Amino acid sequence: MRLFKCAVCAQLLYFENTRCEKCGHALGYEPGQNRLLALESDGQLWRSATTPTASYRYCLNAQHGVCNWLVDADTAEQYCRACRHNGVIPDLSQPVNASNWRKIEAAKHRLFYTLLKLRLPLETRPGNPDGLLFNFLADSPYGHGTRVMTGHDSGVITVAVSEADDAERERRRSNMREPYRTLLGHFRHEVGHYFWDRLVHDRHGEAAFREVFGDETADYAQALKAYYDHGAPGDWQNHFVSAYATSHPWEDFAETFAHYLHILDTMEMARAFNLQVAPRLDETGAHDALVDFDPYEVRDFAALVDNWLPISFAMNSINRCMGQPDLYPFVLSPAVIGKLEFVHRLVRSTCPQ
Repeated sequence: MRLFKCAVCAQLLYFENTRCEKCGHALGYEPGQNRLLALESDGQLWRSATTPTASYRYCLNAQHGVCNWLVDADTAEQYCRACRHNGVIPDLSQPVNASNWRKIEAAKHRLFYTLLKLRLPLETRPGNPDGLLFNFLADSPYGHGTRVMTGHDSGVITVAVSEADDAERERRRSNMREPYRTLLGHFRHEVGHYFWDRLVHDRHGEAAFREVFGDETADYAQALKAYYDHGAPGDWQNHFVSAYATSHPWEDFAETFAHYLHILDTMEMARAFNLQVAPRLDETGAHDALVDFDPYEVRDFAALVDNWLPISFAMNSINRCMGQPDLYPFVLSPAVIGKLEFVHRLVRSTCPQ
């Protein structure tokens, strides 16, 4: 994620801001040029306060307070490039659903920021039956029926609305003995399944995939049952980025894909802050890092991981000073780095740059 500022008063902004608190201008994200625009009203439309050459509408979901993205006024689209992938949304007559949906959309929009930056193929269901679709489902308010589970099936990603509740998500994280569980992490993992279909299966890349991740034709349901019955092998950290990644090659790829997005997004923000890591106690320079490159454009994966390792160590150390868990509680073994590099090469070689 990059750092944004108001084009009128230069106030630094968050990606989700809808109003500049310093100068009062309305704000809207324009994904085509990756800009957070300061806006002025133009009747029922909006124009940039500094370069008023184009007109925009807010995404239709702005009325629910869940989206600040803009749509070109000269198109018939009502929804932005992120929200047009929505299928089912929760019942907004329930206040808790409305609150949880806002959190879900904040995570989803950050996901789409990254996917658009990577120029990954993003088709909607009206244009392609295999397009990417999100359903946000809530459990029955009466306690009846099947509990909603987050997952992916043939391009449809279901997100359990209950995951937006911090206490419920922490309960699940603790019960499943996971070191990390966030809404954004869910989105990045589930979309990894979607892009396995698009970038591996659709392009007949299974042979190369199996050399790195293993045979994905192994029975998926049986593999998951074995994982939940017996857990991960004792030496899993030598070969996998998470315990859950051991359950099946598809899950290994989705977990690795999610971590690749974690790294890219965080590294771009580190660059925006001109972050440099150079521990005084490290006389070897092995823990030095300077992100002076765009992680979304770098071809050499070694540049990413060589800077990520010191930065994540520094972030974890700072978190511990505040009594918080590690921000990045994972070990990147040589085998895991190899899998991340596979994803990096896959993205770079199959998507236009």
